[in-house]
Amino acid sequence: MAIQPSVVGLTTTEKVYLGEPAAKALAAEAERLQAKRVFLLVSRTLNTQTDEIERIRKALGPRVAGLYDGMPAHAPRSAVLAAAAMARDAQADMIVTVGGGSITDAGKIVSLCLKHNLREHDDLEPYHVYVNDEGEVIKPEFEGPDIPVIICPTTLSGGEFNPLSGATDEKIHHKQGFEHRAMAPVAVILDPALTLHTPEWLWLSTGVRALDHALETLGSLQSNDFCDGMADSALRLLIEGLPGVKNNPGDLEARLKCQVGAWQSMIPVIAGVPMGLSHAIGHILGGTCDVPHGYCSCVMAPSVLAYNAPVNGERQKRISRCFGEPDRPASELVDAFIRSLGMPRSLREVNVGSDRLQQVAEYTMLDLWARTNPRPVTGAADVLPVLEMAL
Repeated sequence: MAIQPSVVGLTTTEKVYLGEPAAKALAAEAERLQAKRVFLLVSRTLNTQTDEIERIRKALGPRVAGLYDGMPAHAPRSAVLAAAAMARDAQADMIVTVGGGSITDAGKIVSLCLKHNLREHDDLEPYHVYVNDEGEVIKPEFEGPDIPVIICPTTLSGGEFNPLSGATDEKIHHKQGFEHRAMAPVAVILDPALTLHTPEWLWLSTGVRALDHALETLGSLQSNDFCDGMADSALRLLIEGLPGVKNNPGDLEARLKCQVGAWQSMIPVIAGVPMGLSHAIGHILGGTCDVPHGYCSCVMAPSVLAYNAPVNGERQKRISRCFGEPDRPASELVDAFIRSLGMPRSLREVNVGSDRLQQVAEYTMLDLWARTNPRPVTGAADVLPVLEMAL
C-alpha cells in the first residue's frame, strides 16, 4: 500500500508550563524575554472579582505598563482595536492574556495590529482569511508580529496554541480568521488553579470544543498517524477529565488533564489537518448568531459525525474505541457524553431557530473549513440537512 505523504507544520511557541502558578511563570518569562513594558489583556471577572490579576501584577511589578479588561465574546474588531490602541500607547514590548478564547484571540490579533499599525475597522480587511468565488481558501501573506505574546487560558477551546485567531466584523456579523505562524504565543501557561473561577458551563462546553478538534481530526481523510495519535490521547484525557471536574470542581489533577487534552487536540489543527463542518458551522453560529464558542460544538458535533459516517465510518470507529464502546456509532457516544455533562444538544436550545438556518448555511460556505469536510460540501444546500438534524 502506497504511503500518503503529509507535512506537520510547527509554530513559534517555545514553552508550555504545566501546573505552574501563572504569576510565577509570567515573572520568569518576562525576565527571560527582558520585557520592560508588559500589557495585560485580561478577563474583567478575574480582574474585578478575584485576586488573580493582582497577583500577576505584583509578580511583574514595575514591568506592567497597561491593562485592558473589556473584551466581549467573539472578539469584535472594535474592541480588538481599542485594546491595540491602549497597548500602543503603553509602548508594550510583551502582551499577556489571561482569560477565555475571545481574550486569547484578541491578544494575538493585537500583536498583529501593533506590527502593522492597524487603527481603524477597515485596516484589518487585507489580513483575514477568506474564501473566493471559486471556493478557494485565501490566506493573505504578510509579515508576522514580533511583540511576544504569552497566554494563560482559563477555558479549554485550545486557541492559545493556534497561530489562527478569530475576530468578528460587526458590519457584516461574520467571524473571520487571521493567521500567521508568528501569531502563536511564545509561551502558554496551563495553571489549573487559575481555572477554578471559570463557570462550570463554560469549562465543560469549551471542553467539548476541544473534544471536537479531536473528533474532526480522527474523522478527517487528510490526517496522519502522528495527528491521529495526538487526537486519540486528547479524546481519552477529555473523556476522563471533564466528568472528573463536573463531579469535583476542585480536582486540580482532572483540570490539568483537561488542559493537556485541549492542547493535544489542537496539535493536529496546527499541524495542518483541516477541520470539517462542525467547526465551519460553529464559526458562524458564534460570530453571526452569538452562540457561545463551546456550545457550538455541543450542538453540532454529533450531527456532523452522523452526516459524515457514510464516507469516514471506518475512521470513526477509533472514536468509539476511545469511549470504550467500539461497536456503538461515534455520533451516539458523543451525543450521550455531551448530554451527561448537562450541555445543550440542539440549535433551539441556543436560540437558533429554523428561520436562521438558510443564513447560517450560506455563511458556512464562506468559512475556510466548509470545503474540507470529509463528505463533500459544495453549497448551502449540503449544509442545511446537518443543521436540520441539530435543530
